Amino acid sequence: MAEEISLMKGNEAVAHAAIRYGVDGYFGYPITPQSEIIETLMEVAPWETTGMVVLQAESEVAAINMVYGGAACGKYAMTTSSSPGISLKQEGISYMAGAELPCLIVNVQRGGPGLGTIQPSQADYFQTVKGGGHGDYKLITLAPNSVQEMADFVALGFDLAFKYRNPAMILTDGVIGQMMEKVKLPDFRPRRSEAEIREQCPWATLGKPASREPNIITSLELDSTEMEKNNVRFQAKYRVVEEQEVRYEEIKCDGADYLLVAFGSAARICLKTIELAQAEGIKVGMIRPITLWPFPTKVLSELADKVTGMLTVELNAGQMVEDVRLAVNGKVPVEHYGRLGGIVPTPDGVLAALKEKIVKY
Repeated sequence: MAEEISLMKGNEAVAHAAIRYGVDGYFGYPITPQSEIIETLMEVAPWETTGMVVLQAESEVAAINMVYGGAACGKYAMTTSSSPGISLKQEGISYMAGAELPCLIVNVQRGGPGLGTIQPSQADYFQTVKGGGHGDYKLITLAPNSVQEMADFVALGFDLAFKYRNPAMILTDGVIGQMMEKVKLPDFRPRRSEAEIREQCPWATLGKPASREPNIITSLELDSTEMEKNNVRFQAKYRVVEEQEVRYEEIKCDGADYLLVAFGSAARICLKTIELAQAEGIKVGMIRPITLWPFPTKVLSELADKVTGMLTVELNAGQMVEDVRLAVNGKVPVEHYGRLGGIVPTPDGVLAALKEKIVKY
């Protein structure tokens, strides 16, 4: 049954939600600030109850390729890491996108470049939504801004990944991963039987019955004509995702003169900024993208006809701002405000930036 916990870390919520969803295998490697995910799984020991495999791989590269193997069998397979570790997984992620394999990846972002800092960041936006590996591919990307959404997005991520046979990522940050809040964990659901997997995933490599040809899972195609057909098919699938799976939260946008655009922990900060602005008579609303890909381009374009300007607030040097500018297409000014190196913006700082960069228009 569902269970309400009075206080739980975001990372811990991911681990418990994975067990309750019926995940078949988790393959990961410790790295701050996401280590509580694998630590919680090891502590709970779900292999003794649900049969879920939990394995600390010898490296991030090994972990993502273990996910590849599990996904190729139609299993619910997942991995988690933080920014440098996700960089190491990019080749495997690209392979899985090319092989059309569903899986769930969680990135609890930390500051970079390089090893950077263990403090929170949102600087992996480009890497995630633009395709951090090689080739023309997309990751379905969910951006939680609470411990509850960390738990909820495990199921949503797997559901979307299997619906479209495509890797999905929960792109969060060290603030959300480490913060503690009340959370309602979902009901337990049993892991699927092999018969259920065969029925739901006829493409899976579970052994060939006499009734069909062998299933071949690969991203390799040496015939250029066939490889182009594969890519055209991928792009057509991505257009369907963009049409049907956009998710966002609209906050106090009716009658707003200015708009904040923020995701994850930055969006939580902006909620207080909106209160501070209202106290000064400045009408500010916010769009919180929940799916970073597909991006809420249409709603931002429509709101650009109603506001004077937009400010993106990000824990980076300015990444999502490019997609907002593309969506607005020059209708109104779009500026960026962010902090770097693991420093988290303050509501007062966001308001000051709004006044300096946008309200002046």
